[in-house]
Amino acid sequence: MRQIAHDEVYRLEECLKALAEHHNEVSVNFKGCFPKKPFSQTLAAFEKALADGNSKIAVIEDNDRVAGFCKTDLVGTQGSIDYLIVLKEYRGSGYGGQLMDWAVDTLRNDGAARIEIKVVDGNDAKAFYEKYGFRTVSQILRADI
Repeated sequence: MRQIAHDEVYRLEECLKALAEHHNEVSVNFKGCFPKKPFSQTLAAFEKALADGNSKIAVIEDNDRVAGFCKTDLVGTQGSIDYLIVLKEYRGSGYGGQLMDWAVDTLRNDGAARIEIKVVDGNDAKAFYEKYGFRTVSQILRADI
């Protein structure tokens, strides 16, 4: 596992596509709504956030392929895990736990007092996060008008 530089974010596209497909499969109310914006925009935002020092991204690689990644942000003492994805064929290998440990340790070492993570309704990853002490504190309701 290693942190990536801002000019490496293009390597995350396969994982972003897999995450969108997963969300479209498991989302209770918004199947087919992912991705919300083009992958190129997401990757450009990642690149800027890394270059500006506002985010950190760690990857786990299998040869030259990114098997999974995690993106963290910190504002003051409020940390967030914005993305944690492990490609389906690598799940069960411990990669998710390694990325989660990296995220929590990194945010703690950078001064976070609290960490939040958002989970798409229906995503079974919620149970994974609960093992790390995360609990539901609110639910966001959305309506298209």
